[in-house]
Order: sequence, then C-alpha cells, then structure tokens
Amino acid sequence: MTAPNPAELYPLANYNKLVFLKNIISNPNIMVGDYTYYDDFTDPHNFEKNVLYHFDFIGDKLIIGKFCAIASGVKFMMNGGNHETSPISTYPFGIFGHGWDKVNEGFTLTEKYKSKGDTIIGNDVWIGHDALIMPGVKIGNGAIIATRAVVTKNVPDYAIAGGNPAIAIRTRFTDADIARLLDIAWWDWPVEKITEHLHLINSADIDALEKVSR
Repeated sequence: MTAPNPAELYPLANYNKLVFLKNIISNPNIMVGDYTYYDDFTDPHNFEKNVLYHFDFIGDKLIIGKFCAIASGVKFMMNGGNHETSPISTYPFGIFGHGWDKVNEGFTLTEKYKSKGDTIIGNDVWIGHDALIMPGVKIGNGAIIATRAVVTKNVPDYAIAGGNPAIAIRTRFTDADIARLLDIAWWDWPVEKITEHLHLINSADIDALEKVSR
C-alpha cells in the first residue's frame, strides 16, 4: 500500500474541485502542511481570495498544519480588517497617504492598526462549510469547526466548536486521552508509518495507537 503524493495538485481522480492546498498557495505569508486539502464548489483556486484583508504591510501569517480538511466557503479574516474603535471615527484615514498618514509625528500604519498576531490552525483540523475564522485565532490539533461558525476565540485541542460567536461545545476525548494523542502526534510520523497504521488512526483505540507510536 502506498500513500498519496502530497505534491500532487488534484489527489482525487477525475475531480478538480479538491486540492492538496499547499500546492496552490502563492502568498509567502500563508503556510500549509502536507495533505491538508481544500474542497471548493466552484474552483479551489478561490482559497487565497477567501483570506481576507491580508496586507503585506501588516505581515501577519496564516499557518495551517498537516492533514486538515477545509470545506468550501471557509474564510479567514486577517488583521488588515481591523479598525480602531477608540477614536471618534473608525475610518482608516492613514492608509490613503497624501498627508493623512502623517497627521501626528511618529504616526505609522502598523502602530495605528495593531495586529492580533498570526492565525494558526493545528493539525488534523476539520473546518466546516462557510466557517469564518477571525484574526489571531488559534485552533488546536484535532479540533472540529462547525458549519458557519464564527470563530472569535481560541479553540482547544480536540474540541468541537460552533455558533456565532463560536463556543467549544464539547471535547472529542477526555483530557487524559487528549494529552496522550498530543504526545503521539501521529501527523508528524513518516508517511510510511502513517500508511502502515491507518487502521489505528481511523479507529478509536488510543491504547493500540500509543503502542505503535513508541
């Protein structure tokens, strides 16, 4: 038994709506791990269009781990979509230059519009149709994001989150088992080992998976 090639653009025969995502990314501030796929109802090359307000001058990154499943319509709101709320006006005068960016001495765009940091998606994360991930959010390994969830806060490892704003509805495993799974970290195994033990990765038998991980 052999594994799919992570460098293959369309891993499913005769189906061009699903891609191994890293192979279509052109933006250096978007990083995607092996085998993570994006499935789009019309064209998977829409993915970067769904990474919104991702401006070079801010420098924030979207980092997505390995073996993630990202459904059609998922959007990532990046830090460029933030406006300050403390001034009288929320209008982003400074981005237009022509003197508006130098109203005050020492005024810079990056200081005016502060970043909430990188958006980080762990490994083996499933993000459902039309979910929206807000800037600076961190989604843990093994998490599930429900359809049309609006994720404004961090999601723990192996949690199921849904709603607007999204909340962690429950965890998929006990705290003790989650700690074991994070220690196993099967997604970091060589692909040959993953292939050999797919029957365990696709089971609920954590004990057996733990044994072969040693």
